[in-house]
Amino acid sequence: MMARRAADETAARALRPRVRPGKITRIEDSKVGQLLTLLDRSGVPQQLEELLAGRPGPAGVRPRTVLAGLLLSAYFTGRATVAEAWRILHFRLGPKARTWLGIPQETPRSARECIAASRRLYRGFDRITTVLDPARCDRRSRLPQDVADAYAHAWNVPAGRQAAERLQLLANQLVLTPVRLAQDRGHLRGWRGDVGVDGTSIPVLADPASERTQTASVEITAGWHYSAGSDEGTFGYSATFAVAAHRRRPGEPPGKPTAYPQMCVGMILDTPTVRTGRNAVLALEDLARLGLPTGTCAADRAYTGCSPENFQIPVRRLGYRLALDYKVEDRGRQGSWQGALLVDGSLACPHMPSALVHATCGLDDKAVREIRDNQQLTDRIAAREPLYLKTKQGPDTRGAIRLQCPAAGPSPSVNCARRDRLRPRTPRVPGPPTAVIDFSDRRKLAAHPAARPTVQLPPDERLDPPPADELPPVCRKSDITIPADASGDLKTAKFRQDSHYLSDDWTATYKPIRSHNEGIHGRLKGSELDIGNPRHRQARGQVAQSLLVALMVTAGNLDILETWLYQRTGTQLTDTGLDYTDPTPQQPAPPDDTRPTGIGRPPPPPE
Repeated sequence: MMARRAADETAARALRPRVRPGKITRIEDSKVGQLLTLLDRSGVPQQLEELLAGRPGPAGVRPRTVLAGLLLSAYFTGRATVAEAWRILHFRLGPKARTWLGIPQETPRSARECIAASRRLYRGFDRITTVLDPARCDRRSRLPQDVADAYAHAWNVPAGRQAAERLQLLANQLVLTPVRLAQDRGHLRGWRGDVGVDGTSIPVLADPASERTQTASVEITAGWHYSAGSDEGTFGYSATFAVAAHRRRPGEPPGKPTAYPQMCVGMILDTPTVRTGRNAVLALEDLARLGLPTGTCAADRAYTGCSPENFQIPVRRLGYRLALDYKVEDRGRQGSWQGALLVDGSLACPHMPSALVHATCGLDDKAVREIRDNQQLTDRIAAREPLYLKTKQGPDTRGAIRLQCPAAGPSPSVNCARRDRLRPRTPRVPGPPTAVIDFSDRRKLAAHPAARPTVQLPPDERLDPPPADELPPVCRKSDITIPADASGDLKTAKFRQDSHYLSDDWTATYKPIRSHNEGIHGRLKGSELDIGNPRHRQARGQVAQSLLVALMVTAGNLDILETWLYQRTGTQLTDTGLDYTDPTPQQPAPPDDTRPTGIGRPPPPPE
């Protein structure tokens, strides 16, 4: 008997958690309370309690305890696995923290007690994933391809999409909780609202579908994620990240300390390449509810290629300016709007020289990225600047802007005989000009008409000027209005952006924001918290993967906030004002005889 008890205690000690390097080996009650308060402020445990109320079967561990264990595991071990969660809950917490979580005060001593405790936690996590899954199936073995296709199709019908978006918003609520904490304590006052949007691969342990056996993957909604410039795909999911970023002033060197923590301000996990633009909009819509400022949204060519109604139009209506990049075949002249040429995303004078219009046509990506090494391209990009339409009024509540001819207004950037004929600036007086030019005043010298480029009109227009009603609206009107949806004009709605492509302002906007995206990917996929390692989140299914990745990103956000605060002020993130009480009291569990006899839900009927 003594030998058996000693063997059980040895097996129990082997199941204790492995704390990641650099973290404390004993979890203080104050940190548990901080993470619990963070979790409760997200509202996710309370919503899961409401969804699970009245469902048959043994309750297992409460959702609040399950999520708290997984969050503690992600924060202290870098892994969001149920195994690590129950090890922390039963071996690393003090008596007070156990009381907050409703965990028995006695530490399991035998392997049998450890297995029973772990099963209760697994059962609690299984109930959460079941209630959130649009079509729950048995994820322990591979399914025939036709059966798996029926389950996957259930995610795309209206009811399935509604359940999937509810899951995504719940996961995003977890990610945004540290952001709300930073906002409440004034740590985001230095952020101007610039956001970088990008997707990254989330690999899974499961193998893809097999053509030999005609069986599907256990991850029925996973797919192949292809990173930019790579022909080799990664099987799993895509996570769309929105990152708090900022522009630089043209010429400002990088490396300046940030006045805010560069946190992830949105996360949506989904099947790769299916709803790329829509997922980014979901993240930005959830961010808009916090009342934070809106600045520039920078996105790569994967988002430029989306349908305008799925990305560009709703993002503009949220109040964001767009900074985009283009594929080789999309550069140069892209369309027109009321007579103005759409050149690399900006509306320009109808008579912009052809050499300037097609300056970027035929160039590969390397030539565009290293524009400073091509003096001819640099000069032509600079020569475009005076010919772009000028902003007369910024975006309104509907995302519409007003632009005017570059020769109009009190500070024209070009000379245009057509504009002077239709809308003369001053009454014409015969004789030479009487103005005296002060060559020592550089500002007045630059504003003189002789210092501005002149629009070259067609030769026949000089001899026989056409009537005003035959000219394009951009020339004859004082300004033109461009709605967010461009009134159905696909090219204008899709390619128009608010910074002139490859200009100094575009470079100082697009590249820093994009580098912030890469920075957050590197930090979240680093050695301490590697969300790209599928062994750190081993549960199967899109529901489980969404929750586990969200909890890991939440832990990463809190780590970013704590690091920024310590580097900036030398102080720690205090627990002042945190309340450790449980907002939802424990509900009595249903009797065990109500356990369902089947496993999962039946597959949806075939079409």
